[in-house]
Amino acid sequence: MTVYSTGRIPQPIADGKGGTDPGPRNIAVDLQNPDLLVPPETDSGTVPNLKFSFSQAHMRLEEGGWAREVTQRELPIATELAGVNMRLNPGSYRELHWHKQSEWAYVLDGKCRISAVDQEGRNFLEDVCAGDLWFFPQGVPHHIQALEEGVEFLLVFNDGQFSENNTFLISDWFAHTPRSVLAKNFGVSEEEFASIPTSELYIFNGTVPPELESDRVLSPSGDVPRSFKHRLDTQAAVRTSGGSARIVDSSNFTASTTTSAALVEIDPGAVRELHWHPNDDEWQYYISGEARMGVFLDSGRNRTFNFQAGDVGYVPFATGHYIENTGDAPVRMLEMFRTPRFEDVSLAQWMALTPPEVVRQHLHLTDAAMNALRVEKQPVFRP
Repeated sequence: MTVYSTGRIPQPIADGKGGTDPGPRNIAVDLQNPDLLVPPETDSGTVPNLKFSFSQAHMRLEEGGWAREVTQRELPIATELAGVNMRLNPGSYRELHWHKQSEWAYVLDGKCRISAVDQEGRNFLEDVCAGDLWFFPQGVPHHIQALEEGVEFLLVFNDGQFSENNTFLISDWFAHTPRSVLAKNFGVSEEEFASIPTSELYIFNGTVPPELESDRVLSPSGDVPRSFKHRLDTQAAVRTSGGSARIVDSSNFTASTTTSAALVEIDPGAVRELHWHPNDDEWQYYISGEARMGVFLDSGRNRTFNFQAGDVGYVPFATGHYIENTGDAPVRMLEMFRTPRFEDVSLAQWMALTPPEVVRQHLHLTDAAMNALRVEKQPVFRP
């Protein structure tokens, strides 16, 4: 394939097809999406959009930080999961709240303190740092507070229509409850509530909390039975010729009953092997590097998408796909699923464990190709 360009201006021309685009056009977007401007010859048919960048999401700015989200509103195909990217300045709070959806989180940068109290009155308090996860079940109240260097994290919710702007906030409830009722509920006079907020706080400034142990509150019911924290980056990885994968689900993070994930690292020149997931849609977040994903839906439909840091990708249930590193640095990405267990089917392993003559008569492969089939999964592969 030959791709024509004029200086830094790519043109939709390849192999004698297409023509120049004099504009109007957004050249910066074209440069980030070369496989949309000049699709591989293998692309075919009508495929829904499977990419949305957090850089295109509305940024909600607050005194203590910011938040932005990618939901089904931004990416209509994403019916199963939604994501929020949030930053809290040092000492700032994501206020005490709860929601109808479970919350799975990955810390991207910095440190924060998280707490929760479950329906039995058992409590939880821990500090988490870059590379750690947390998980709060649906309906369990919790809060997040940044430590001295601030924090940025990714939140994933098990509902594509979830919005961070529609959660149950303690300040909002107080503001909309008669003071007479508050007085009866807490057994004090109405005057004790003279200074409560008149509207939600959401994200607001605070002071950096003290040492963890001095912040703990002992519950007569004890601690939650399963920790809501998991050290993903320090978890042993499955290492292969082309990178690594760290899989986390209810088998090794028992609190995470609705969400499973894999942290995948793809070396330059390597590929996340051709595969599919037999149990649910895949919601992706690209942490670093440059990649392209080819997605095969069925009936000859195939489309290729390009990704950079901060992008969200989506793969419908049971849809075949690969992810290829197209840059000079490793790709780091998260794959997330609305299921308690991580499952995938490897194309190469399926073929290797099928009678060879069956595979040969289907695909007319050479002896070299047949001998290269792998009976063990290689999540990330480079010959």
